[in-house]
Amino acid sequence: MMVGAANADPAPDAASLKSEGPVQPTKVEDGKYTDKDGTPTYRVTEGGKQVDWSSMSGYLRYNANCIVCHGPDGAGSTYAPSLVDALKHDDYATFVGIVAGGKKDVNASEQLVMPAFGENKNVMCYIDDVYVYLRARSDGVIGRGRPAEHEPKSATFKKAEDACMG
Repeated sequence: MMVGAANADPAPDAASLKSEGPVQPTKVEDGKYTDKDGTPTYRVTEGGKQVDWSSMSGYLRYNANCIVCHGPDGAGSTYAPSLVDALKHDDYATFVGIVAGGKKDVNASEQLVMPAFGENKNVMCYIDDVYVYLRARSDGVIGRGRPAEHEPKSATFKKAEDACMG
């Protein structure tokens, strides 16, 4: 068992990709999990206590960039809708498209405007992680609040993060 990134165990191999929740990862590469369609996904184990690094990173990035409008844990607010609910019907491409390009729904009774974050490296360098975190929240395998334990950040993740952030 691992608390935070201390005492890091090696990341699981593809043969041991059992996860809680309706989505089962089918591939792991450098600590990133994908489903049968190649879409980024989560790996949550031990009664929902331990999450993959992408889910943890997504939690951190969500709280740095999205919480102001969409509320704690993606649950929504009076200002912006629940992303937990949105991911029950929106796919990965729709999610990334809205985050990158923004969205505007204006009618006689309300004005909903999501700004475009396509040029914001603090969002776009971590978009897969934010999606993975919200997908796990939407599927009910990560509860509210900060995940208690997580897999370590891989060297490949660190290298990609450094390259993206410049």
